[in-house]
Amino acid sequence: MSVYQHIARQRARVPVRQVYQVLRVAPAAYYAWQRRQQQPVVEPVWQVAVREAFAHHSQRYGTRRLRAEVQAQGHAVGRWRIRRVLHAHGLRAQQPRSFVPRSTDSDPAVREAPRRLLGQPAPTAPNRVWVGDITYLPRQSGGWLYLAVWLDRCSRKIVGWDVRDTMLEGLVSEALRRALAVRRPPAGLSIHSDQGSQYTAARFKDLVAKHGAQQSMSWRGNCYDNAHAESFWSHFKAELLDGGSFPGLAEAKLEISHHIAYYILRNPASNNVPILSGLTRPPQSVYRFARQQLEVI
Repeated sequence: MSVYQHIARQRARVPVRQVYQVLRVAPAAYYAWQRRQQQPVVEPVWQVAVREAFAHHSQRYGTRRLRAEVQAQGHAVGRWRIRRVLHAHGLRAQQPRSFVPRSTDSDPAVREAPRRLLGQPAPTAPNRVWVGDITYLPRQSGGWLYLAVWLDRCSRKIVGWDVRDTMLEGLVSEALRRALAVRRPPAGLSIHSDQGSQYTAARFKDLVAKHGAQQSMSWRGNCYDNAHAESFWSHFKAELLDGGSFPGLAEAKLEISHHIAYYILRNPASNNVPILSGLTRPPQSVYRFARQQLEVI
């Protein structure tokens, strides 16, 4: 509480001149403060932009991504000021629960594929080795969504993905089917993953064999062959979620497709996407790839 607010509260019980003298406040200063309180408060434009961006992104954006968005609109503000505005309005990004679910579970009754990447040099051309993995995405209402991706180990690009509210075999199979339909790799492609039951399922194995690919798996408890996918998740989820969560499956699909388009642009060494620089929006070929991933059936 300020000195002037204290005077305003006490003036009904104590002579105001006495309060001035005790607090050593000039009467003119108090009345000037009183006039300012009667004037309508105009919220700065940048604060309105912060609140609108926060609401537009379903309360999932943290200060880092909010700063990037409002700065793109021409407002030179930092994360500390944005954090203060959010706190003043009682706004807080949706936070995922601390529980971390298991994304894979191996089946000891099923024989795993050989570890074909053991001792092999890194591929020098795209569509030679794809690595796959599953991660979880928190929902605002509780529970999880599961995102499966396949990455080209040479170009380090996302070649196929799918997101669902379960992590059964169909999740990884659909992601792989999309990748095969869009990329059309030659025979001999190595499909590498861990020993999760999704990858040892008969339908998934049939899909791999049907397209002339060969399956490869990490040894149980050894994730080094899949370190590329693990590294990808650490960056991808930090940018996609920024500490937030998704309202539902439909919103997750739309946001992931847009984010993947930007991810491809930031990593331009791809056989299907031209090398571009100095662009603020992805080229049409990038959007076309994102649409193909959503439309392949």
